[in-house]
Amino acid sequence: MNSDDHALAAELAAGAGDVLLGLRRDRGFADPRALKDAGDQAAHEYLMAELAARRPDDAVLSEEGKDDRARLDADRVWIVDPLDGTREFGEEGRDDWAVHVALWERGTGLTAGAVALPARGTTMSTADPLPLPKPSGLRIAVSRTRPPELVNDLVAWLTERGIAASLVPMGSAGVKITAVLRGEVDAYVHAGGQYEWDSAAPVALVRAYGGHATRIDGSELVYNRAEVSLPDLLVCLPELASVLLEGIKDVR
Repeated sequence: MNSDDHALAAELAAGAGDVLLGLRRDRGFADPRALKDAGDQAAHEYLMAELAARRPDDAVLSEEGKDDRARLDADRVWIVDPLDGTREFGEEGRDDWAVHVALWERGTGLTAGAVALPARGTTMSTADPLPLPKPSGLRIAVSRTRPPELVNDLVAWLTERGIAASLVPMGSAGVKITAVLRGEVDAYVHAGGQYEWDSAAPVALVRAYGGHATRIDGSELVYNRAEVSLPDLLVCLPELASVLLEGIKDVR
């Protein structure tokens, strides 16, 4: 890996975030759908142009772009979500949306990544991982609009065993996963369907920070596959992984 890849991921995520903040400022929120569409496109174009200029030999998989299958034979693939949390981006006052930039390398997997939280003025990167917080109860991040039934069943399972658990609704996947790293929640359990770009950059962060990130059955999260669907994941502080995996197995 190029030693500058960590820094580039952070720079590009933050740069796309600046583009998105500018759109919000200039267009306002009178037409949320138009704002969301413009945000998806503008951030995608920014990231594609920057990667073409600065890593011209690398492949790119973007939520907003055509899937160039040549990436399956490439040694380096950038996996990007130009605007994660489009619904929240289009709502005035909401800050729970993100930009994801990750690098996958053959033989290694995810090697660099960054998640920008532009409306919060911060970018988290594999360039500077911080110590993980300690668990504070068992607060589980869930979708604010589509919480999976599995998580409700999991909370009931934990409660039956005397483990106090609560659900914390919030926006984008990147916001939920970085919330674990920031100590705002203790876990994120998702089983409602996602794609590689939804989790690649946040999972790169979790691995760099020393957290737990797997499928909900405990198997490895694998990226740059022909099928880009990656429908479920468990991200949590490492001390909680065993009980959460046991609970998920039982309630499934």
